[in-house]
Amino acid sequence: VQLQASGGGLVQSGGSLRLSCAASGFPLDYYAIGWFRQAPGKEREGVACIDNISGSTYYTDSVKGRFTISRDKAKNTVYLQMNNLKPEDTAVYHCAADLDINWSDSSIINFTRAPDAAWGKGTQVTVSS
Repeated sequence: VQLQASGGGLVQSGGSLRLSCAASGFPLDYYAIGWFRQAPGKEREGVACIDNISGSTYYTDSVKGRFTISRDKAKNTVYLQMNNLKPEDTAVYHCAADLDINWSDSSIINFTRAPDAAWGKGTQVTVSS
């Protein structure tokens, strides 16, 4: 069971990147998938997630309106489209399969990585000003 994040790189402020989270050994659509990032000297934060049953999505406030998470079942891949990138988006981005999701009514309010979640090698995103 492996996850691999890819698609990072160096872009200028305002640019775009699309990150991919590919799985081998298990179907990604069995799990809620989340993207996390960690910048130097900062705590890891959950950026976006997508539920496997409802398809509901969640974005942390700082990326709302700029990032979009999506699934491609045929490719067993989850994407994070990142537009209008800012220097503060600079971080190593990881994806995780299997999340602990907190709900309010039918909306996701936050999420964390489940204790036994698959966790892939990250991809570096660097946004220059």
